[in-house]
Amino acid sequence: MHTGFHYESSGGRRNDYMRRSDVVHHSTGGLEDSLALHNALSSAVDDGQSTNVDDSTGFISDLPLLKIVCAGLKPRCEGGKMSSAAPSDIFCSVPGRLSLLSSTSKYKVTVAEVQRRLSPPECLNASLLGGVLRRAKSKNGGRLLREKLENIGLNLPAGRRKAANVTLLTSLVEGEAIHLARDFGYVCETEFPARQVAEYLTRQHTSDSTDSYRRKELLHATKQVTKELMELLNQDRSPLCNTRPQHILEPGIQRHLTHFSLISHGFGSPAIVAALTAIQVNMKYILGVGFLG
Repeated sequence: MHTGFHYESSGGRRNDYMRRSDVVHHSTGGLEDSLALHNALSSAVDDGQSTNVDDSTGFISDLPLLKIVCAGLKPRCEGGKMSSAAPSDIFCSVPGRLSLLSSTSKYKVTVAEVQRRLSPPECLNASLLGGVLRRAKSKNGGRLLREKLENIGLNLPAGRRKAANVTLLTSLVEGEAIHLARDFGYVCETEFPARQVAEYLTRQHTSDSTDSYRRKELLHATKQVTKELMELLNQDRSPLCNTRPQHILEPGIQRHLTHFSLISHGFGSPAIVAALTAIQVNMKYILGVGFLG
């Protein structure tokens, strides 16, 4: 696994796998590298140890439900003393929904992540948010959750309606969604039969030399467009867990990528890049430039 991702499982696992370009290249300088996806992953799992997190609060101004007090959130009273909840503070830790029963790992949920669930495009209500946070249903569960949120400066009105359709990804906290995307990328890279599929498809189109030439041109064009899409998605700097990387794309396109990330809880772009990478490898084999295993 990635050296910064403290995730333990009962069985043997392969070395960690990452696909986003800001994860592959380590310590090359720049804020986007220091706040890369691997930082989000390393801090998303509750390993019982303190984790260095990003305390930047500049991005919170984009989230309308927060009650901003200077650089932090609304002060709360603890033991008669006032304190502020920072976006990087841990709101709770939840067990994974997709883990095997033998797994005891929990994913850390920050105040910033809870705020993203309450804000557009999802605008989760108390019932759905309680499900995401794995809170047991009770008679006063909604009221207790709203009170806990109020204590850290988050407002969840009673009776609010969700704004987005609920999917299976809605139930995953960001740490687990990123973990799923990473494992999907690993499986695509190591198990997708790119060479065998390429050989099968090539056999279907070898009788006509004119058709073969045309298909070669189409493959080169498709590879180029696919590469451009992958490069774009690899520059996505949507907020994840307790990180908010500096944007490197134009605001107009980053806004749409952030919307996609918020809806998919961080799973979307890395998963698409993983699938496109498998397609790229397949096309390389078809063109005769793939590496034989």
